[in-house]
Amino acid sequence: MAFFQDFKAFLMKGDIVALATAVVIGAAFNKIVSSVVSDIIMPIIGLLTGGEDFSQKFISLDGNRYESLEAAVEAEAAIITYGNLIDAIIHFIIVGFFIFLVLRAYERSKKKKEEAPAAPAGPTQEQLLIEIRDELKIQNNPNRI
Repeated sequence: MAFFQDFKAFLMKGDIVALATAVVIGAAFNKIVSSVVSDIIMPIIGLLTGGEDFSQKFISLDGNRYESLEAAVEAEAAIITYGNLIDAIIHFIIVGFFIFLVLRAYERSKKKKEEAPAAPAGPTQEQLLIEIRDELKIQNNPNRI
């Protein structure tokens, strides 16, 4: 029974729970970034490059020229789909950029929390003057011990 208790304690450690949470959030984040890349970024890049779709870019290793990627796949040709690599590189850069933005915002919010607290409020000028007056009264009193 100690094995299962140890295993439960291991799973419930803060680090493991945080890691599991990060994996789940990362998977969801990946879907968002994939959509941004395929639905927004790549069409813009395709427009800038004359309407080319990078996901359809390939090199046939058998020497034949195929009209499309689908035709090469249907012919069971050995192909290098370098367009997918370009998509993956753009995806990586965008993911890195988004993570940079999130971590930068996190670090800035952490710095704001870590700023030194305001100095404790000291006595006001009136309070200091009252203390000085009272001290002078004590010093000028001839009946003091």
